[in-house]
Amino acid sequence: MMSQCTGEKWYSAGTGRTPARTISAQTAETEQIRFLVGTQSLRSENQVHHIDFDDESNVLNKNIFLHRDGEIWNLTASTVDKNLLTTCYNKTSESKAEMKASIWRIPCDFDSSDDSSHSSLELVCHLDNADYGDMKSVLWHPTGDTTTLVGLTDSHIITWDFDASSSVAKVKDSTGLESKGQPKFTCVRWNPHHNCTQVATANDSCIRGWDLRSMQQIYHIENAHGQLVRDIDFNPNKQYYLVSCGDDCKIKFWDTRNTSEPLKVLSEHSHW
Repeated sequence: MMSQCTGEKWYSAGTGRTPARTISAQTAETEQIRFLVGTQSLRSENQVHHIDFDDESNVLNKNIFLHRDGEIWNLTASTVDKNLLTTCYNKTSESKAEMKASIWRIPCDFDSSDDSSHSSLELVCHLDNADYGDMKSVLWHPTGDTTTLVGLTDSHIITWDFDASSSVAKVKDSTGLESKGQPKFTCVRWNPHHNCTQVATANDSCIRGWDLRSMQQIYHIENAHGQLVRDIDFNPNKQYYLVSCGDDCKIKFWDTRNTSEPLKVLSEHSHW
């Protein structure tokens, strides 16, 4: 069971409650309803919980896999292979903390009946971010048609080409955020339309659209919110439509073809 607690989720790990910040639907699994949850604990070894929901009996079953590399801040299930996932995690070494990202494989030989011993996730490869700063999130291609991944750091968008056969991910391209001061990206979403060639990002109070083929900005919604933009997402059924929410306690709907004014604004809550 999960409950709201100081901006995080608290997840029951069987022996107690463990804070968790990230959950991802296992969309490449076409026969079962499954989710992955990543824990974020300083006191104990972190884990990825593999959640199976039986919609006929309303029962949750879980398997636990150890994530030994640190607190999980972002987790995304692969759209290509149901056994692959990425995590962004806090890696501490030599008194220095860095946000890293890696691709992992869920072991195929785990014993789901043995709840006392947990297998470790199998490292497939690290995602190189040495020249770009701390990782914030990683996205798999929305439809799973390619093995391209998009990553976000504080100030860069990165794309990698992932070769599953050789377990190697190579940096394909990147672009930096150029603005006054030291702006930081807060989130990124992959547009499922336009042949999946576009992403949108948020930084400060602004929203920007990017073409992944040229890594150029294609639209810019300046002052989209009165305060920090917390999250954005695309309508999966209608192209051009984007929704955003911010610390100004507002939800706004946009048409990316004309961003001068939002299509609709909701102000029906008092806390982001």
